Formats: sequence, C-alpha cells, structure tokens
Amino acid sequence: MVKILIPVFAVIFFLSGCGPRRREPKPVLGVRKSAAEALSVLRSRSQHTGPLKANGQCVWQYYNDGKKRKENFAVKLWMNPPAEVYLQGDVAFNPRGIVLGSNASEFWLLIKPEVSQYSWGKWAEQDSSSGLMVVPKTLGEALGIVEVVDEKSWSLSQEGGFDVLIRRNDKGGIAGKIYINRRNYLVRKIEYFDVNGKVLAVAELDKYKDVTEDFFVPTVIKIMMYGENGAEDSDSITLNLKSVKPDSFTEKRRKIIFTRPEPKGYEHIYRIIDGHLVEEPQ
Repeated sequence: MVKILIPVFAVIFFLSGCGPRRREPKPVLGVRKSAAEALSVLRSRSQHTGPLKANGQCVWQYYNDGKKRKENFAVKLWMNPPAEVYLQGDVAFNPRGIVLGSNASEFWLLIKPEVSQYSWGKWAEQDSSSGLMVVPKTLGEALGIVEVVDEKSWSLSQEGGFDVLIRRNDKGGIAGKIYINRRNYLVRKIEYFDVNGKVLAVAELDKYKDVTEDFFVPTVIKIMMYGENGAEDSDSITLNLKSVKPDSFTEKRRKIIFTRPEPKGYEHIYRIIDGHLVEEPQ
C-alpha cells in the first residue's frame, strides 16, 4: 500500500489546471526540426504562467491487499510556479485527508485515512532515475514549462500529428517522452520510464482552457501508474478541475501554504532518499 500511495499522488504534484472560458491558443506556425526548437516554443509559454488556485474532483483507483479500490473525493489546489504546489483532498469526511505539497527544497505527502502516513523528502537527496516521486518538473511539463539543464539529452521525433520530445538518462536510455500537439503546441501525453526502459506511468492531458489570455492548462488529467504486471495491476487517477483563477501570494501566505508541516499525529513517518522510503522513529 505504501509503495503505491507515494508515486501515485506524487504525479498530482506535476499536473493540474482548468479554466472558466474555452478559447483555443493561437496556432504555432512552422515546423520544429530539432529538440532545441521545440524546447524553445515550450519555454516561451512559461513566460505567461502565474500563481493560480483551483478546485475539482479526483477519482483514484488502486489495489490494496489484492483488491481493487476506488476513492472519489474533492480537491483544492494552489500553485505558485514553478516549484510551489499545495493540494488537499477531502477523503473520508476529512478536508485534509490527503495533503500534497512542495517548494523549492522539499516535497511531502500526508495521508490520514487508513494508513496514517507522513512522507517527505528533499529534492537534493533524490536521484534522477528514482521514479516519478522525484520528478517535480512533470507539473511544469504539463503546463508547457520545460527547464532544461542539458539540451544534449533531448531529441525530437514525429509521430502522427505530434512532435515527440525524448529525454535520455546518463546511460543513454529513454527517461521520458513528451507528446506535443503540433498545431497548438499543447502537451497531450507524457510517458515515464525506469532505468531499464520499462514504462512507469502515462499521463494524458485533455480539454485545455485558458487561465489568462496566453496561459492554457488541461482540465482533465488521467494518470496510469503501472505495476509489476504492467497495465493489468495499474493504479489510476483521473483529475477533473472545474474552476481555476489567477491568484497572488503575499510572503506570509506563501510560507503558510508552501511550508512543510510538522509530522504530528501520524503513525508512520517516512523520509524519501533516492526514491526509497526510510521509516523514521517517532
């Protein structure tokens, strides 16, 4: 159960959004012939992002003790790109039954129903190949914000109507793929791979709406986390956000929302190091 919970909800970190109006972004003219050109278009989108707040509904399907379970709960989200995220889910009549948060240095996941689990980690202590829970930039990728340290690790291919950005790890294996609609250059799908080239998860993004004139985000996000048997024992999350509005954060409000809370009242406390859970003494 613990191994399932952390990576599944960590994905929510990385993907979110919706908007009150439906408006298509302007077509992106021309053909991208290289990864550098494609990344340049995505970078230009990041200039229009800003703080936001949203609410909606989350359907979570997972396996526990060999049985498939389903949770349907309301969520509230605050985001201050690129690093600060706070999401809370109303589970089992607890408005903070699930809390997910991150800032520039740390991330955390708190779960009260059933498992009473507090998990946290420092970004600096994670390895790039340790899995989804240590890839915070997924949120940015979903919004079209791609921060690239080494452009040489990226390549570009075409599949149907999509430009596909492929990122490789330090061993030359595929670490991730970003599928971009070639017409409007919105991200439609993201695939994640482990160090052995096996698919870890797939995130599909749909029904984009505008938050501001040049800031588009998906309103429907479906995430599948593959188990040992692939899709047969996968967990899934479908996130539908019904409203989103631009927001602003004073320094005081930022610290309240995006600071990791103390681990009080939880039966199990885990620290995540290089993608692995290490239980800490109470």
